[in-house]
Amino acid sequence: MLSFSYFPGCSLEATAREFDLSTRAVCGELEVELVELPDWNCCGATSAHSLNGRLGLLLPARNLALAGEMDRDLVASCSACYNRLKTTDYALKNNPEEARRAAEHTGSGFRGNLRVLSLLEAVVAGVGVDRVRERVRRPLKRLKVVCYYGCLLVRPPRMVGFDAPEFPVSLDRLMAALGAEPLQWSYKTDCCGASLSICDAKTVRRMVSFLLEMAREIGAAAIVTACTLCHANLEMRRDPECTMPVFYFTELMGLAFGVPESEAWLKRHLVDPFPVLGQVLG
Repeated sequence: MLSFSYFPGCSLEATAREFDLSTRAVCGELEVELVELPDWNCCGATSAHSLNGRLGLLLPARNLALAGEMDRDLVASCSACYNRLKTTDYALKNNPEEARRAAEHTGSGFRGNLRVLSLLEAVVAGVGVDRVRERVRRPLKRLKVVCYYGCLLVRPPRMVGFDAPEFPVSLDRLMAALGAEPLQWSYKTDCCGASLSICDAKTVRRMVSFLLEMAREIGAAAIVTACTLCHANLEMRRDPECTMPVFYFTELMGLAFGVPESEAWLKRHLVDPFPVLGQVLG
């Protein structure tokens, strides 16, 4: 059995609760143990590293120190949390003096004895798509999707070292293993507007509308993502007439695995996914 330290992050405890619930459920189906970090703190998200570089480093550094004590590789579902943890891990591993200063502030030493993984990497590279395919009980045969990686999941390449930064395929491979049809499009890593949504919703609405229109033009019925902020923007900052649903990849895994509680996760969505799923699952 694979075993990882698990960093849920703030969004997965609140607005993206369905991402956390589906993460835990599908990992259970795949016999992957997730051990939640004790007393974890916010990764800092956009606010910390944009306003205070030192704080933006120290917040993830404390979580990395906690994970180091557990002596397991660390997994984060949220792309933003993953990116902050990965960036800090890279910085501390390549700058011993920075690691020493971080230890002075956090009270915990940085061991550098683990890898920081996105949940997508843990599933695709760790578990493997063949094993995922073996767990499928309800293939998503008629579901045409576009996979939306966003800005943070596979960038910057020198730090992440997983998949391709401009045209990644790992999420597409995973969707194909579930029986869905991932369509090829050129906007996999385009920005959704991210936290600009708070101060300039008009601009983000324009960016999101473009992404949804491009997905619609090639025949997609839904968008699949691994980022809580992408999911929120794609649902909230759209033309009200647009009904294309947005899924976390773990939700579709849960549906394909036949996890009983999977439909309860989907009821938390702002855009009703059941009309599309009704056409696929009957």
